[in-house]
Amino acid sequence: MDQRFTDGFWHSADGLKLHYRDYPGGEDGRPPILCMHGLTRNARDFSGVAERLSPQWRVIAPEMRGRGESDYADDAGTYNPVQYADDVELLLKELEIDRFVAIGTSLGGLMTILLADRDARRIAGAVLNDIGPVIDEGGLDKIRSYVGQGRSFPTWMHAARALEEVHHDAHPTFGLDQWLEAAKRVMVLGQNGRISFDYDMAVGDAFREADEGGGAPAADLWTAFEALKDTPLTLVRGALSNLLSEETVQQMQARVNGMETATVPATGHAPTLEEPEAVTAIDALLARVRSRETA
Repeated sequence: MDQRFTDGFWHSADGLKLHYRDYPGGEDGRPPILCMHGLTRNARDFSGVAERLSPQWRVIAPEMRGRGESDYADDAGTYNPVQYADDVELLLKELEIDRFVAIGTSLGGLMTILLADRDARRIAGAVLNDIGPVIDEGGLDKIRSYVGQGRSFPTWMHAARALEEVHHDAHPTFGLDQWLEAAKRVMVLGQNGRISFDYDMAVGDAFREADEGGGAPAADLWTAFEALKDTPLTLVRGALSNLLSEETVQQMQARVNGMETATVPATGHAPTLEEPEAVTAIDALLARVRSRETA
């Protein structure tokens, strides 16, 4: 696909230069879409989603500190969801965005919940991708097993095969082309000619040292989630997810009874949001947003 985004930068309160992709669109008054990635991911995670939705919608995909083209933090303790939400608040302020649609994958979904807890009125709609207020320990154990290992590879084929080895259970139907695409989204070719993951390995240390939820205030997440009760809300879940249980989904529906749900078959944590079921769910959510915004 042709590159339709521009690169932008903003600064955190502690002086880090942080990067975002900005896909133009939404000139008819639609609120921009803010796409927030997962723990070890970056803005490239949303390249397919953003290319599809722009130029009808402006799409902004920030990279959290320690990922992609954003600066790495000197203090690994700042690798936590509350700090990321603080950083995003400054981006919203700099771009003069007072209303937006949030699409959050995993960690990005936790950030969406935290932003809603601070002021849900500014969120025109939200998509939570395979995440909820309760995170299953089995999924956390799986993340702990690979995050921050610092592996590198001589070729993209080696990188793709390594991803498949670790994540085959989450994407059992992926073919080689899809694993290669996945590798190019989460890894980067370094100056030494080796291919390595595109995040600070200290993220793994911070994750292992944090309480459940990777540093999020777990005890308050249900209350924070309920702040979305008046917001058009969609939950996308992988049918094979080891991070978000069906029981948690049922509790989420009970607490926010207007929440729509979509299940992506033969997929674990986390859907790419380019699957047909996810595409349909996102488009339906955006249609609800448009209906409300123009009412």
